Amino acid sequence: MCLDKMRRFLLLYATQKGQAKAIAELICEQAVKHGFSADLHCISESDKYNLKTETAPVVIVVSTTGTGDPPDTARKFVKEIQDKTLPANFFAHLRYGLLGLGDSEYTFFCNGGKIIDRRLQELGAQHFYDTGHADDCVGLELVVDPWIDGLWAALTKHFMSSREKENVNGTHTTASNASLRTHPAKPELLHIESQIQLLRLGDSGRKDSEVLEQNASNSNQSSALIEDFESSLTCSVPPLSQASLNIPALPPEYLQVHLQEAHGQVESQASVTSMDSVFQVPISKAVQLTTNDAIKTALLLELDISKTSISYQPGDAFSLICPNSDAEVQDLLQRLQLTDKKEHYVFLKIKGDTKKKGASLPQHIPERSSLQFILTWCLEIRAIPKKAFLRALVDYTSDGTEKRRLQELCSKQGAADYNRFVRDSCVTLLDLLCAFPSCQPPLHLLLEHLPKLQPRPYSCASSSLFHPGKLHFVFNVVEFLSHTTAVVLRKGVCTGWLAALVAAILQPSARAPRAPCVDGGQALAPEISICLRATNSFHLPDNPSVPIIMVGPGTGVAPFIGFLQHREKLQEQHPEGNFGAMWLFFGCRHKDRDYLFREELRHFLKSGILTHLRVSFSRDAPVGEEAPAKYVQDNIQLYSKQVARILLHENGYIYVCGDAKNMAKDVNDTLVEIISKETGIEKLEAMKTLATLKEEKRYLQDIWS
Repeated sequence: MCLDKMRRFLLLYATQKGQAKAIAELICEQAVKHGFSADLHCISESDKYNLKTETAPVVIVVSTTGTGDPPDTARKFVKEIQDKTLPANFFAHLRYGLLGLGDSEYTFFCNGGKIIDRRLQELGAQHFYDTGHADDCVGLELVVDPWIDGLWAALTKHFMSSREKENVNGTHTTASNASLRTHPAKPELLHIESQIQLLRLGDSGRKDSEVLEQNASNSNQSSALIEDFESSLTCSVPPLSQASLNIPALPPEYLQVHLQEAHGQVESQASVTSMDSVFQVPISKAVQLTTNDAIKTALLLELDISKTSISYQPGDAFSLICPNSDAEVQDLLQRLQLTDKKEHYVFLKIKGDTKKKGASLPQHIPERSSLQFILTWCLEIRAIPKKAFLRALVDYTSDGTEKRRLQELCSKQGAADYNRFVRDSCVTLLDLLCAFPSCQPPLHLLLEHLPKLQPRPYSCASSSLFHPGKLHFVFNVVEFLSHTTAVVLRKGVCTGWLAALVAAILQPSARAPRAPCVDGGQALAPEISICLRATNSFHLPDNPSVPIIMVGPGTGVAPFIGFLQHREKLQEQHPEGNFGAMWLFFGCRHKDRDYLFREELRHFLKSGILTHLRVSFSRDAPVGEEAPAKYVQDNIQLYSKQVARILLHENGYIYVCGDAKNMAKDVNDTLVEIISKETGIEKLEAMKTLATLKEEKRYLQDIWS
């Protein structure tokens, strides 16, 4: 048998935002130098591979989206393998290794990969290499790098085992050969989910990896030469500044860019997305829900969808197409010395001499678009640069000190500095270019490494029965500090843009002083582009008599306003109907500043639509001797008997919407405690009970980080 054929493997990726694809491409590039040949395909390209007849080993890289779903590119594949009529030995011939990507801030960590992994096993496929679970919360590279390093030994063992099987022609098998086949290789440092806690935020607010790094530095102060500056984005201290570095291989360049003067080009926002149905709709109303002295500003926007074919249920979500900050785009153009060419068309083609296997033009960059349009609507210029991007920037940096620091930040030895000064500080490409002035990357490098600017998802906060022809959504105007060479206050890409867009029509909070109208005129309604994203499960139960519990602090209350509006209309239409209890656990910081939808909730409570409303205020001083419930999980704990009865004896549903990092985890832990206490079972059994509720789609989450 030909050696090339024996050393071939199939490499599939399922990606949502491009990370899984980038990792698969890295594997493909490294395969050649390790003596392998990889056939690289998106898992959606089923016309280019066939797992039913595949005899080569298969390597799969899978991301996770939503609250634990496979990415959109894997939906068809997952649906096909979940066919219940498939026999248990359908994939008995298949040998594979799988790398799952996820974020442990979400309950269903790496669930996109786990769904595929579990189903392949059920259909008879076997691992030739242990599954890896990479955590974006602490840095994907902590698992991805060692997993890839161990892959080559696992593939070598697989091919050696296969060759020996052919040589004996099936007549006998040695004990050593059998061992090779039955014990998959295990890479060093392979991720175990329980190890996630080792990299969690400690009490001090710093990651444990940083604490360990600091401790090591402190212990070495007596022997190491300490410079008279502190470590920063642009500077390092011993031992890193004196270490020999292991830096990643230079990513092969593959795009050739030509700029040409434009002549009347008209570009559309809709052209930046591959979604099937994009609608341009006017914002008919904008209301500030919080007072001016609230810590966060929450806005409600009403969209007029009466002239579209959009239909939605309470609990659905939609994607909003937004641009990058115009100021940041102009700053980037100026830094790249391309301001005078911002209106030029950008023409792309693949370099004829590229070493990148399977190189293709970026699908998220439309043809015949201007440079400014691409930087504004197509590329995530705020994206935190990956180490591969830093490595590529090294070769376009002329200053020796700056070049060395970029090498450190992308090296294995500089992993802690990368996490601290790049990842955790939310450094952008523009930040890097300002911090390293001798770095002069060509345009094609940006187009190769900057990911697609993703549409932003929002939950519907209304019912079409209650507001026909309208769609409401709620958001906080996100503000955060970026610690780069200087502390920068930034607004969220989408929320900052929306806040500026509706400034002229914004109605202040009912509890805030209203500014007098100067000219009595009415501002024109701004328009935005949206695409509906129907969910399969975050909806009211089909049986309205079933009791439900809703948990939604802050803007997490948004979909539940839609639930309550919908229920009110249903009860008006069916006055004799049997409708179950509706509990809402809401929380905010201050009763008088950010109690969202206070009047609406009082109305629903008074009318009997909402049967139980429990509100907690985390920052208000307690009144009286008894300390009030500070957070939603504290209130849930106070009603543990009722919660347990609804979930375990009345077939009720519980919905959780809001922050994944803290709230959703705390609520989950509280539910485990309640089930354990009220049923008298161990916590492990309580966790299994809760997992069953999730499988039955009676414990539903709409959460975000």
